[in-house]
Amino acid sequence: MEQKKEMYEIRLVSSLEKVFLEERPVYRPECMKLTCLKGETISFQAACTSTDSERCRVTVQVESEIKDLIRVRQVENVPVCKACGKRTDDNYLKTKAGLYPDLLRELENNETYIYPQQWRSLWIDIETREDVLAGVYPVTIILTKGQEKLTEAKTTVTIYNAVLPKQKILHTEWFYADCLADYYHVPVFSEEHWKIMENYIREYVKRGGNMILTPLFTPALDTAVGHERTTTQLLDIEVKSGEYHFGFEKLKRWVDLCRSCGIQYFEMSHLFSQWGAAYAPKVVALKDGKEEKIFGWHTPASGKYTDFLHVLLPQLTGKLKEWGIAEVTWFHLSDEPREEDLDSYRAARESIEDLLDGFHTMDALSDYKFYEHGFVEQPVPANDAIQEFLNHGVENLWTYYCVSQSYEVSNRFMAMPSLRNRIYGLQLYKYRIAGILHWGYNFYNSQYSLEKLNPYQVTDAGGCFAAGDPFLVYPGTDGYPEESIRMMVLEEALQDLRACELLESLAGRETVMECIEENLAEPLTFTCFPKTDYYLIALRNRINREIAKRI
Repeated sequence: MEQKKEMYEIRLVSSLEKVFLEERPVYRPECMKLTCLKGETISFQAACTSTDSERCRVTVQVESEIKDLIRVRQVENVPVCKACGKRTDDNYLKTKAGLYPDLLRELENNETYIYPQQWRSLWIDIETREDVLAGVYPVTIILTKGQEKLTEAKTTVTIYNAVLPKQKILHTEWFYADCLADYYHVPVFSEEHWKIMENYIREYVKRGGNMILTPLFTPALDTAVGHERTTTQLLDIEVKSGEYHFGFEKLKRWVDLCRSCGIQYFEMSHLFSQWGAAYAPKVVALKDGKEEKIFGWHTPASGKYTDFLHVLLPQLTGKLKEWGIAEVTWFHLSDEPREEDLDSYRAARESIEDLLDGFHTMDALSDYKFYEHGFVEQPVPANDAIQEFLNHGVENLWTYYCVSQSYEVSNRFMAMPSLRNRIYGLQLYKYRIAGILHWGYNFYNSQYSLEKLNPYQVTDAGGCFAAGDPFLVYPGTDGYPEESIRMMVLEEALQDLRACELLESLAGRETVMECIEENLAEPLTFTCFPKTDYYLIALRNRINREIAKRI
């Protein structure tokens, strides 16, 4: 009997495709026209399967003149328990629990496994430099076993003779030093901890993060009332004879580290408790030779804590000026205050208002009526609540999204198509958004920080948030982060924004908006946008061509 030969297959798909184990991906040649500018990363995928009866370990080879610019990683599937919230629209890939493609893992020895009757993908980045020669470059992805070529797939990438400009928009993904210490089991602010934080900050900057949450005190964020999370306080405080004495050495080390990694802006952790500024954050100090918690949930925002801030803030702001970062430092009071929190927020604001003269302040705030009271200098409304702020002409707006922004707006849940992540860049451009914020770069706790979690096993904060909301990177075994599809696509969104800004500088804003909207039935908004990958890919290719014509 003739033995049946095993068949191996590669299908090239765009970076916006999510390849599920049980679904044959559709090859769309219109989505595989790859173009880019110098100094950006362009990505695509090679989906692989076989008819073999067993998994097969294969070698991945890349043939191209620009081989040294190409990085190949494996897309790993991760468990999703909570795929979405109660309210969804028709623009989700799935809404059920299961395995979802998300984690990007480095290949070992350029090898990977091909599984029979399953589709898995390789993530391929072309990381262009500013000095690369413009041109059209063929790229071939080959799977081999020993000396045998199993299968291959080819594409081309066009690199235009124009450099992607530097990022202008401010971008912060809240960075949690405590989650890194907890996961890696290292003492807070030990040398091991500092090294791990550096690794994460460098990756953060590489993907467009230019502002960082700075834990003056342990951030008063997502912590249950009466509970606390691992102490990560950069300020050293001692109480002697009823007086406060401050040490700023760790804070200075943090600032120096962040600047060396490329951080341009700093946001100080919230000065009051979350959701209304009713209480003080956790503050620890050396008192009578012992470390103790001097402020926290047991401490009203006004009173002794206010007295404490009146001693601290003049010294702190003096240091920020001395270090040359006063102009690029932002302060928070309390995250997401509501109308019922108006009195406590107002009292907190008034208690320290004069102490922050000349400094930026901002808070996540989606209630325009609250903003009308005048207590929030820079509101950061959610993208499903921003329209009222736009209608009233609020300038230099920021925006954010998180677990609640699940209906008709951009977001990055694993269950959403990647186009819903990438369209963000065009929306930011159209509405001239000054900054973007997200609460979770590396949040590895359950909701309210009641438990510490392994994000490889739990991707939804213990079944509380849609999978993908709490973090963008996974904690690799070597103290380095492992990236996600969502991280890479968000970077593509920011690159789209920068390309639009470059074209505007060459041809005017009207030309850019014509490119974006001329083929749309309705104007682009935060809730109305095309639902096809091809729109985004074709648009970006057109913008690249328009730039190249004018360089």
